[in-house]
Amino acid sequence: MTTDTGETPQAKPLLDRSDERVKHERGFAGAIRTFIDRVRAGDIGSLPVVVGLAIIWTIFQSLNPIFLSSNNLVNMLFDASTVGVISLGIVCILMLGEIDLSVGSVSGFASALVGVLWVNQGWPVGLAIAAAVLSGALIGLIYAQLFNRFGMPSFVSTLAGLLAILGLQLYILGPTGSINLPYGSGLVNLGQSLFMPHSIAYLVVTLAGLLMFVTGFRTAARRRQAGLSSESMNALLLRAIVITVVLEFLVYYFNLDRGVPWMFGIFVGLVIVMGYALTRTQWGRAVHAVGGNREAARRAGINVRLIYTSVFVLCSMLAAFGGVLASARLASASQQAGTGDVNLNAIAAAVIGGTSLFGGRGSAYSALLGIIVIQSISSGLTLLDLSSSLRYMITGGVLAIAVIVDSLARQSRVSHGRA
Repeated sequence: MTTDTGETPQAKPLLDRSDERVKHERGFAGAIRTFIDRVRAGDIGSLPVVVGLAIIWTIFQSLNPIFLSSNNLVNMLFDASTVGVISLGIVCILMLGEIDLSVGSVSGFASALVGVLWVNQGWPVGLAIAAAVLSGALIGLIYAQLFNRFGMPSFVSTLAGLLAILGLQLYILGPTGSINLPYGSGLVNLGQSLFMPHSIAYLVVTLAGLLMFVTGFRTAARRRQAGLSSESMNALLLRAIVITVVLEFLVYYFNLDRGVPWMFGIFVGLVIVMGYALTRTQWGRAVHAVGGNREAARRAGINVRLIYTSVFVLCSMLAAFGGVLASARLASASQQAGTGDVNLNAIAAAVIGGTSLFGGRGSAYSALLGIIVIQSISSGLTLLDLSSSLRYMITGGVLAIAVIVDSLARQSRVSHGRA
């Protein structure tokens, strides 16, 4: 097609590439250079945790060939699910630049409440679980009111809550200190012996890959309509295929033993839902905005108090649900539930997975990656028959490294004007 002057019309320049002073890479080599530039600018995403996980797996596999066996990995999926759900709530609260130190106590109290209501009081198990999760919501609402109305720092309020809720847990359990949950019940089976049928697991992964491609395609289409550059169809398709093939292989490897536990499937489902909520909804954008700059978010018309309330409630609800899953895994509710290193692992998983302690940056997938790192360390040291003291020291060291990387990345973003 030509114009009246006989000249061929030129394509309209893309809005985000119209500035000639900014270098715009093209092609595969250009994509690699762009990625390297983003890393140098502090936009590192999940790269450190992926590299760290590869190093951890390589070391433990070389020391004990059983480490990467399908049987051991399936056990890791079980153990990662309970604390992983709790860590998912920590991701949300850290994105606001706040903290919840009581998630361990909330999870222990929820497990005790399920035992008391279900076993001692004869409530239906579903109703007991609902009561436990709602109790978590009430606790989160109290924290939100203390923060919004009285300005009490979340560190102080949740530290006080840690002690008070632990006391409630001990009180409702009474002098016996523990309640055994009925073996053979659906809840206990979920925590110990329920696995996805192989065909269902393969189908779920295939649908997830298809959803990933469709989501990327819709995003690219919207960017093109707005006159912005977008990822090519070939790149979208290649990424979806590669990730789907890798996940299908992992499912196949798990199926060589017992398969994928339903409890881990529930955890991953929550991660996907939370990931969508944080990236594709108005609420998720508001969480990022409030965590990045509370005053700017308020001036932009965001109901900051409502965002804080929703996140505190969500964090405590996920902690309570994690406690229910923990009781299913152990088939009991006891005074020790939620104590020990539950708080440490939940918070460490979120930070190690890539959630910033400074607020405004994070992903639901941080909980998934971080808890896999922590469980890999725990499982590897257990197979080597080493003491738990080493596990605490190594986990603490990995956490310290993650915080240092986060701090350096933030400084780099500031220096490059991308904070």
